[in-house]
Amino acid sequence: MAGHAERRAHAPARHACPCAPPAAVLADRPDATVVRHADTVAKAHAPGTPERPLAARLATAALPALADTLLAPLDPRPALLEGRLVTLWPHGTPVDREDPDAAPWEAVATLLARLHRTPPARLPSGLPRMRGPEKAARAVARLRAATAQAPHPGAPAVEGAWAALPPWARAEAPPPGPPSLCHGDLHLGQLVRAPDGRWLLIDIDDLGLGDPAWDLARPAAWYACGLLGTGEWTRFLDAYRAAGGPAVPADGDPWPVLDVPARALTVQTAALAITKARAGGRDLDEVERDVVDACRRMAALPPDPAPIGPK
Repeated sequence: MAGHAERRAHAPARHACPCAPPAAVLADRPDATVVRHADTVAKAHAPGTPERPLAARLATAALPALADTLLAPLDPRPALLEGRLVTLWPHGTPVDREDPDAAPWEAVATLLARLHRTPPARLPSGLPRMRGPEKAARAVARLRAATAQAPHPGAPAVEGAWAALPPWARAEAPPPGPPSLCHGDLHLGQLVRAPDGRWLLIDIDDLGLGDPAWDLARPAAWYACGLLGTGEWTRFLDAYRAAGGPAVPADGDPWPVLDVPARALTVQTAALAITKARAGGRDLDEVERDVVDACRRMAALPPDPAPIGPK
């Protein structure tokens, strides 16, 4: 992968690479490995990633109409390296995790609104369904595998909240309403600043057609769990509405639309928290306990049937 990034960073190469150090590993997880060389980033996608959906997602990110929304790939086709599909991207500066007060909530909300307003008819053929509900279902499956032999006291609350969700939020049925172009895994780590100063969305692995409310669900869930302040949530929601985002009504209460997706993201977060704590042989930390407690409250108060919001 480092060599793949180096060849793209210095093409056409005439001399030996002058970079020192020559490459840096930005991430190395079971689902992705990311290597940077100069201003080029190579990403190895999860083993078994099907090529056609990934190619359709790459083609979507390369659309000129989305140049102010999604970071465009350097190559519109994935390469196969040692059994893994690899994509090439320009390097961008991520959000500063050490300065949460400077989090660009307005920028990410505006980008989401642009993404959601993209007419589906203008998108490449073969673009798959957004994978947000699928990821939530996989998190619950991992929880069940991690607690099959030794039950965890928080698992029943997570399972109860999951069982109360409608089938579409558990990836068992299509989402309600007309589909929009969605990111599928929105959080501040999916935002980078390009060299020209623009904020852009990255990570297309879950990009696809679905309910746009899902992209607002993680900050909504954080707010509902007390992990995101009222000021930050209001800035995010107001900016999304000001940019014409279609996921929620232009004014009034957004929660009838956001309730089910926010519950699903809370379940996903709690399931992964218990799984990781069990794998590390540790107790849940304070934030993780708060999320599991939120599942316990959710299980006691099931959601209303999800309305079809303004799409």
